[in-house]
Amino acid sequence: MTIQSRVLSFIHRPDRAGFESLALEVFRYQFETVAAYREHCRALGINPAAVGSVDDVPLVSTVAFKYAMLAPADGAGNPHARIFLTSGTTVGAERRGRHVVADPEIYRGSALAHLRRMLFPDGLKLRVLALHPTGAAMPESSLAAMLGWCIDEFGTTPSICVADRRGIDCSRAIEFLARAQIDRAPVCILGTTAAFALLAATIAEQRVTIRLAPGSRLMDTGGAKGQAEPLDAASVAELAEARLGIAADFVINEYGMTELCSQMYDATGFNSDGGAKPGARVKIAPPWLRVRAVDPATLKGVPEGATGMLAFFDLANVNSVSAVLSEDLGVVEGDRIRLMGRAGLAQARGCALGIDQFRAQARVEDAG
Repeated sequence: MTIQSRVLSFIHRPDRAGFESLALEVFRYQFETVAAYREHCRALGINPAAVGSVDDVPLVSTVAFKYAMLAPADGAGNPHARIFLTSGTTVGAERRGRHVVADPEIYRGSALAHLRRMLFPDGLKLRVLALHPTGAAMPESSLAAMLGWCIDEFGTTPSICVADRRGIDCSRAIEFLARAQIDRAPVCILGTTAAFALLAATIAEQRVTIRLAPGSRLMDTGGAKGQAEPLDAASVAELAEARLGIAADFVINEYGMTELCSQMYDATGFNSDGGAKPGARVKIAPPWLRVRAVDPATLKGVPEGATGMLAFFDLANVNSVSAVLSEDLGVVEGDRIRLMGRAGLAQARGCALGIDQFRAQARVEDAG
């Protein structure tokens, strides 16, 4: 059985006791197959055979994905491979982060398995309204791919996407929701914070009253770009109740990034025991995603309950790099993660990320 098959098997049948050994095998596979990562490890003096804990696996900053091809040499050549790009252009007009996903079925398996637990724990298939383009319209977006899979797996007829690269058709969205209200059919809404804010504002401007059927839910994927006053998670929940009649426990905020094939979601009374209130919620990661808070200067773990930069080991990243350091601060307590915002510039500069090595490699590649 290949390492990829074993990861997919773990996703479908998680075995927490087996995570550590599988994670170390994934690390050693990545050391052998991902040249840029191997050079990074060697620069740190890391011998893979001597690494006995997943917490000691060398981390790579999300920033490194902007400079290096963090995938096996033949990864992008796989006919089924997808190359997902990060949004934004923080280091030049064309330099966007790239995540080569050589086997999208592993990403799909990871995304759907945790969505099933966190957004569809009741097992319902619903009418789905997407406020963000899906994969066919935006193939470079990992979020677009995930939303398309979600509709295919959990949606029922009619389900629609009302967004493309030009924007969102709020009139179609409102017509869809009004029809569902008449039919008393629960709806699942998928979209970014900015997209939902626009829909809520349009509903208010048009003085439309929509009260969706019980069981309706909303997945807020974050992202406040384009908002004059960005909404926080609590405000999204309040607006969902006020404009659509969706109960707060059914408004689920997602945390994900292009560089990871796994996501985290809000714990609420709908999907978890001991869920927190909107605005004070914690996230739950799937069993195949290890989350730690680390000291930004040393990259060593901080005590449970202390704030640190969030570091991940994602088994679903088996075909790229699994040990990823984010730019986000958080607190980890058991299997619950509390987000504390983005790291400040001084904190980010203090991290031992080895970014200069990846920048140098990018300059060589660009020159060639």
